[in-house]
Amino acid sequence: MAELKLPELGENIAQGTVTKILVKSGDTIKKGQNILELETDKAVLEVPSSSDGVIGEILIKAGAVVKVGQSIFTLTGSTPSATATVNEPSHSEAKGPQTGHSSLFAEESRKDSSLRPAASVQNDNSKPTTVPGGISEMKLPALGENIEKGTVTKVLVKVGDTLKKGQNILEIETDKAVLEVPSPSEGVIKEILIKAGAVIKVAQPIFKIEGGSAASTSPAAKAPAEKTPSHSEAKAEESKTDSSLRPAASVQNDSSKIAPMPIRKDIPAAPSVRLLARELGIDIGQVPGSGKAGRISIDDVKAYCKALNTSPAVGGAGRPAQQPLPNFTKWGTVQRSAMSNVRKKTAEHLSYAWTSIPHVTQFDKVDITELEKLRKSISGTGKKISVTPFIIKVVAAALKKFPQFNSSIDMTTQEIVLKDYVNIGVAVDTDRGLIVPVLKNVDKMSILQISDELTAMAERARLRKTTIEEMQGGCFTISNLGGIGGTSFTPIVNWPEVAILGVSRGSMEQVYADGHFTPRLMLPLSLSYDHRVIDGADGARFIRWVCEAIQQPFLLDLNK
Repeated sequence: MAELKLPELGENIAQGTVTKILVKSGDTIKKGQNILELETDKAVLEVPSSSDGVIGEILIKAGAVVKVGQSIFTLTGSTPSATATVNEPSHSEAKGPQTGHSSLFAEESRKDSSLRPAASVQNDNSKPTTVPGGISEMKLPALGENIEKGTVTKVLVKVGDTLKKGQNILEIETDKAVLEVPSPSEGVIKEILIKAGAVIKVAQPIFKIEGGSAASTSPAAKAPAEKTPSHSEAKAEESKTDSSLRPAASVQNDSSKIAPMPIRKDIPAAPSVRLLARELGIDIGQVPGSGKAGRISIDDVKAYCKALNTSPAVGGAGRPAQQPLPNFTKWGTVQRSAMSNVRKKTAEHLSYAWTSIPHVTQFDKVDITELEKLRKSISGTGKKISVTPFIIKVVAAALKKFPQFNSSIDMTTQEIVLKDYVNIGVAVDTDRGLIVPVLKNVDKMSILQISDELTAMAERARLRKTTIEEMQGGCFTISNLGGIGGTSFTPIVNWPEVAILGVSRGSMEQVYADGHFTPRLMLPLSLSYDHRVIDGADGARFIRWVCEAIQQPFLLDLNK
């Protein structure tokens, strides 16, 4: 009798809550048959069986929180697949001292492909898997730089459809935008392997198709196959490509000089698990085990290492530890809703920006009485234009006047990166949260061109049509809340930029000039900047220059 274990659910998903058990003791199940409904922090998933067999004992129940690799059923008549038994040591592992260093590394490579060099992982995954009968698996193609996964919002095809290469087949929501995914090949859809709401990764099978072979999913797949790295080469490459798995203390030191951890035989862990801990510089005795009798698995080592990297360093500055929330239900009913991908990414990005950038905010007001007259005269001809294009045009000129505002800071090399191009991001409020598409080369655009592109860009953002390219390459950000209200606010710098301009609602004020008070339309501005790059005096000069330029709209050429 074998134990069927919870298979991998997706990247960074370690556990879930059982909402429904779809089988009962005595049922005969087939590989791929749905056996559980599991709620993770991202979606409710149907979990397929990793092997054939007959259900013996059900080891979990509805409402239980189960982890990847945890036993869920006993099974007769079949042996669970390798995916389901990842936490059990092999016979060779149990021998301990008889297992050689090279064989342990080979076993580790098989069990933990996430530690392989990135190039080899891509080459393996990009190969289409062909099954008998001329049917092949179409895999999710590359979505863009640093995008490894997304949530399926809509499947645009159905079984029986004939696909053409380049035809849109899916809508996927990533951390940055909603993308339409084109088909990498032609063929007839025989089976759909994913559904709306599922989180899928690049190179994951999405359809079974007949009459065509799936194209490569990444540029790496088109390159000539590289030779398999030797043990020493693989370790060196691992050090470069997966330094995130090293604990914070060892990352700061020379990783090639990590002292070997003492081998303690009283720790319940396989030799390959001990080897991984030694290579990462982790004391295996400090790792909490999730298996039976506290047995430590490879996943336990990785989770412990990740916790070391994401927690503040001892005696040093870092992110404050997350405090548990109180039990709000003591005071009344509450509702919980999952954060969207955009909201999660915004939270992560702004938390990093706020904790890593020493912010200073400079406030000022600009007289836009004359600018408002010009804006209304243009809008009166049938072409609506807001104050934002004028501000964008002035800021573009200011970035050339004050180049330190058009830069990024590289703390690893102690360098300031000055940019020769001018791309300005504009924050757009959508039903999914705040996104910042970027207007490219605004210094070469007229105010009317900026207005047209800004309108089109905002519309694409609200319709979820913004592309990844439109979200990248910003030099400076403008956030205009004037249409909503408020007298001022302190915007957070959009890392890796070094400054952001906040615009609030204009109002009529009495301004004293030439011996008497005159009503003028005043617009509040808030300039936040990175104090590592920009001094206070420079911040004051920049915002004053912007104000004085806006107050002279007659100097702005609408056509260039």
